[in-house]
Amino acid sequence: MKRFLFNTCLTALLAAAFSMPANAQKIVYSEKDNDDTRRLNFEIVGKIGGNFQIYKNARSRSWITVLDNEMREVGKSVLDFLPNDDRMINVDFFPYANHSWMVYQYERRNVIYCMAAQLDGMGKKTGEVMELDTTHIGFTADNKIYSAISSEDKKRISIFKINSRNKRLFLMTTLLFDEKLQLLKKSRLEIPMEERNENLGDFNLDNDGDLVFSRFLRTGNDNISSASFLIKKAQEDTLIQKTLTIEKTWLDEIHIKVDNHNKRYFLTSFFYTERRGNIDGYYFYIWDKMADKPLVETVSLFTDELRREARGDASMKMAFNDFFIRNIITRRDGGFLIASESYFTTSRFNNWNRWDYLYGSPYWGTGFNNYYSPYYDRFWWNRGSTSNQSSRHHADHVTVLSFDSQGKMEWSNVVAKEQFDDEGGDLISYQLMNTGEAIHFLFNQMERRNNLLSDYAVSPAGEMTRNPTLKNLDKGYEFMPKLGKQVSAKQMIIPCLYRNYICFAKIDYN
Repeated sequence: MKRFLFNTCLTALLAAAFSMPANAQKIVYSEKDNDDTRRLNFEIVGKIGGNFQIYKNARSRSWITVLDNEMREVGKSVLDFLPNDDRMINVDFFPYANHSWMVYQYERRNVIYCMAAQLDGMGKKTGEVMELDTTHIGFTADNKIYSAISSEDKKRISIFKINSRNKRLFLMTTLLFDEKLQLLKKSRLEIPMEERNENLGDFNLDNDGDLVFSRFLRTGNDNISSASFLIKKAQEDTLIQKTLTIEKTWLDEIHIKVDNHNKRYFLTSFFYTERRGNIDGYYFYIWDKMADKPLVETVSLFTDELRREARGDASMKMAFNDFFIRNIITRRDGGFLIASESYFTTSRFNNWNRWDYLYGSPYWGTGFNNYYSPYYDRFWWNRGSTSNQSSRHHADHVTVLSFDSQGKMEWSNVVAKEQFDDEGGDLISYQLMNTGEAIHFLFNQMERRNNLLSDYAVSPAGEMTRNPTLKNLDKGYEFMPKLGKQVSAKQMIIPCLYRNYICFAKIDYN
């Protein structure tokens, strides 16, 4: 079963001005459970009914652990309605104030079932399990067919699948539900794929229930040479296509962010002025839903000053070649922030090369059953991933850039860090926390041979502050911040390793 990984784009709405960043108040740890070994699959569901819920899976067992505000276990609900673990394919959770929806898929006798169950504040199933959709396949498969996403306000949930048997004509089935998981619209759509190497990627759902996603042409492990995005409106059975103008510009990976407040779609990517060249800056495209037209299509070049701060051991020209876009944050005034991180691997056998590892089809799976999910995990983000070759994972500097509504840079800053992990990357990278007063970057930092959780806060004006060491950083706990989740306006849950067991820490901000 795939593990739930951190969602790469955290939404935050920032006002025009705030007070200085608040320090973390305290950290509270859950007790270790003998079932929670390092091989545990888990997902932080969220804060439901005043308690925190964690989904856990080990071998053929799945259960929900309920923790109170002091991280004491107050409930443990075994999910005995789930099929045997070898049939399970994927699980998604959509938390609400007093319940959550658990959407899962499994295979039985060459049929993939997409099901849903409602769980109450104690993680117990309420009502009957719901069958949302089924897909007949020609053989046993274990790859994910259905994808499930929700809108920012959680009032709309979309479940969809894509059949790519005909490489020139993809068939997409979408199901749109409300927050009660009542079906609002089911559509079957054809997506012409005019070029052999065209792909789909980065699906988003806005608060109106409109589905937006990208389509792009990438030949082998190469840059994107042409691209567009498509809109499937909530109650329509057609696709609207908008072509990006990128002549003499090559793109890296296209990211889409929905700006619900301003009714806009924001597309961005690293761009190159030469094919397979060095990363030169950001490409921006902003679509206005209400005006039904593009507002901005431009590029923003990285300055020499920013390159010097971000480059690490690289040369000025190659400063951003190891960077990846991690967060896109929209503002009410139409502006936006982009956080990117340097992430690469080293080994005795091979040198890191962006072109060897990153590209190809965004559908990560065997593909034998002709159904693909557009959501996939890069190998370096997989928990506990192993390789035949010994690789060291590195996560270095983070750049934070602020732009106005027209894509003009307002300020930039660099969160300086150097991290490495020889065991798959669980302990490196960062998590983002928005407290209203500032955006906090939480990550491990080596001090006196110990990994300590550090907190760097960036204000809306771009001022960066390193907050004092967080209280209650007990020895023996190793944080996995990139797998953490913000569960309320002032609280975050972060998984930890403690004596070869997994436990969870709650961080409270003032």
